[in-house]
Amino acid sequence: MTILPKVNELGFFEIRLESIGGLGANLAGKMLSEDGVVGNGLNGVGFSSYGSEKKGSPVKAHIRFCDPHINIRDNTPIERPHVVGIFHDALFKTLHCTSGIYPDSTVLVNTQKSPDILKNIMSIESGTIAVIDATGIALEEGTKVNTAMLGSLYRILDFLDADSMRNTIRRTFEHKYPHLVEPNIRTFDRGFHEVQFKTFAPQEAVQPIPFTREEPKLGYQTQPIGGTVINPGNSILKDLSISRAGMLPHFHDDKCINCAACDTVCPDFCFVWEEKEDKRGRPQMFLKGIDYQYCKGCLKCVHACPVEALSSEREYDDGFAESNRVPHLFDLVTK
Repeated sequence: MTILPKVNELGFFEIRLESIGGLGANLAGKMLSEDGVVGNGLNGVGFSSYGSEKKGSPVKAHIRFCDPHINIRDNTPIERPHVVGIFHDALFKTLHCTSGIYPDSTVLVNTQKSPDILKNIMSIESGTIAVIDATGIALEEGTKVNTAMLGSLYRILDFLDADSMRNTIRRTFEHKYPHLVEPNIRTFDRGFHEVQFKTFAPQEAVQPIPFTREEPKLGYQTQPIGGTVINPGNSILKDLSISRAGMLPHFHDDKCINCAACDTVCPDFCFVWEEKEDKRGRPQMFLKGIDYQYCKGCLKCVHACPVEALSSEREYDDGFAESNRVPHLFDLVTK
C-alpha cells in the first residue's frame, strides 16, 4: 500500500505545476495523476488551468493524492502545495510561482541556476529547492521538458513507483508516437538521476508564504468613467523572453545580405533596421540586430535565412540576450 508522507487538513497531498504553453505541463499533470491512481493505488485527481491555448501563455497543473478510502470533493485550484514544479525559471519575472507553499515544501525548478541563487530570487526562508536542467536534457534527447520534470518529481515523490511511470510513458506515446517512447523514457531517467537538492533549515519560526490570487486591474468599481482605455496594450510593454524554451537566434553580421527574409517570417517584429548608404551611395536598409525582449525563440528566422546569417544556439544564463539586445527605435523614444 502506498503511504503519503504528509497531508493537509482534508487528507490531501497536493502538487502544483507552474509552466507556460508548449512545455507539456498539462500532459505531465495528466500522466502524474493517472499513474498515482492506476499504478500506485492512490485516490487522486488532476486538472489544469490556463487562458488562451498558445505557446508562451501561463499554464498551471493541479494534482491531489489521498488514501483510497477518502473521497475527493475538492476540485478547486491548489493554493497550498506540498510540492511545486516550475517548468521555466523565467516565470519568476511575472508570476509568484511559490505562492502558498509550506515552510517545508519542496520547489523543483527547471534552471541552470544553483539552489542558493534561487533561494534569494524566490525569497524562500526554508524548505527544499531541487534544480534540474530539464531544457538541456530535452534538447539533447529530442523530447520536451515535461518528461525530464516528471523524472525529477518522481525522485521527490519517492512514495510513487518510477517503473510505473515508465509504463505510463510507454502507454501514452506508443500508439500515436512510437518513435518517442524510448527518448522520453531516457529523458525521464535523466531527470530522475540528475536532479540536485538543497534543504534550507529555518533560522527561526517561519510562517507559510501566503497565497496571492491575481486580481483584475480594472473592475466595475475601478473602471474609468465611460470605459476609457487609459493604458492600451502594445508591444512596448511586452517581455516575451519568458516564452523561450531554451533556444535563441544569434545574428552574424558578416554573413548578412540584408534580404529581410528573417523579418518577413518573424511573428513579433524582433528585427531592428537602420538606413545607411550602400557601396554606390544609395540609401538602403541594413539589419542592425535583434531586440531579444520580443523574441520568443520560435527560430522561424533561422530556417528562413538563405545565407546562415542566423544560427540556432542554446540560451544560457550568461546574459547574452540582454547584452546583445538592439532596442527598437520606439523603445528609445519612450525612455
